[in-house]
Amino acid sequence: MPELSAIVGFADEMLRLSEIEDYPNALNGLQIQNSGAVTKIGATVDASRRTMQMAVKQGIDLLVVHHGLFWPGLQPVTGPLHQALKLAFDHDLALYSAHLPLDFHPRIGNNILFATALGLNNTKPFLEREGTFLGLQAEANLRRDDLLARLEKSLGGRVHCIGAGPTETQRIGIVTGGAGGEIYRAARAGVDTYITGEAPHWAAVAAGEVGINLFLGGHYATETFGVKALAAELSQRFEVPWEFLDHPTGL
Repeated sequence: MPELSAIVGFADEMLRLSEIEDYPNALNGLQIQNSGAVTKIGATVDASRRTMQMAVKQGIDLLVVHHGLFWPGLQPVTGPLHQALKLAFDHDLALYSAHLPLDFHPRIGNNILFATALGLNNTKPFLEREGTFLGLQAEANLRRDDLLARLEKSLGGRVHCIGAGPTETQRIGIVTGGAGGEIYRAARAGVDTYITGEAPHWAAVAAGEVGINLFLGGHYATETFGVKALAAELSQRFEVPWEFLDHPTGL
């Protein structure tokens, strides 16, 4: 039976948590510890009372998430947060969060796995932010409709297409999650097609202004890849079972 500390140490090093700057409220790494043993790993996109209840029901004692408990920032331990923490303490549930380090990872990250699912190979870094690249780009001669079909197949649902660019793509940029606000930078970087999870309303207008295709696959759907791959990696390394807990937000 592996120790939580060994799993956390391995994950921290593999994801380079100490090297990658993130939003302060991401609070990457171990957010809640348990008594020390891990018998089953769970993976889900968002930490919440609901997903933690799902984990407890499935006998999970380490839950790996992309979005941790503390995105709203400093808050009193009352209401839903108190209930979530009490649930973890009562059921010896540990919680591990990895945000941007999991987006960027070159092998098990959201961006690379999403690109691979779309059949986009020979990817290059895309959209630099404070010394780190937010996503990936690839040269690909695809019909826009064919790309839409690939997206919907890989994400398992409807993808919104704002077809303001060429019907035959040449250069595609990908940033998983909520990166629609980067559309002007994406256009300046030279892509004719930009794929992300969600966007503000004005980004749809901007797509027409700059003349690129904008595909919105859903913040949740585009970020299921990494947590699954991380849990599978930890499962294989430490010989414990894992399970994905699907709890879509609808966004």
